[in-house]
Amino acid sequence: MKQYKKVIFVCDSGTSRAPMAEAIMKEYTVKYPLQIESRGLVVLFPEPLNQKAEAVLISNGINMPEMMSSQLEGEDLSPDNLILTFEAAQKEKILQDFEEAVQADVEVLTELVGDELEILNPYGGALQAYGLCYETMNKTVQKLVSLLNEAE
Repeated sequence: MKQYKKVIFVCDSGTSRAPMAEAIMKEYTVKYPLQIESRGLVVLFPEPLNQKAEAVLISNGINMPEMMSSQLEGEDLSPDNLILTFEAAQKEKILQDFEEAVQADVEVLTELVGDELEILNPYGGALQAYGLCYETMNKTVQKLVSLLNEAE
């Protein structure tokens, strides 16, 4: 894996999984300067972090009070950025909707780190679903950080 300037996590609305992954990853140390951000595929207007996602993050010692969702844009899809989705369908949507995607590294997070299952969307579920999402994502992001730290 190469060194990137930016990792961008992308989910549907940009209010749950992507900002949770961003927050988790910012807790780890990457051996080189790396911006970590999150985006949504469909963001009609900026929205704050989902309340249940925020509660789970806070219960794990992570606070993101200023987080607002933002739309994935064509300029995000540069060769220096790693774009990570949570589902194969999200990756396909990016590849279809953005001509810039051909030059970018767009990957499904779990496939990239060698996990078998996608990280399910907890949206609309109980607080426990968000907690399970956090636990799964934390393990997956640890694997991602290890891969990035092995980059040349």
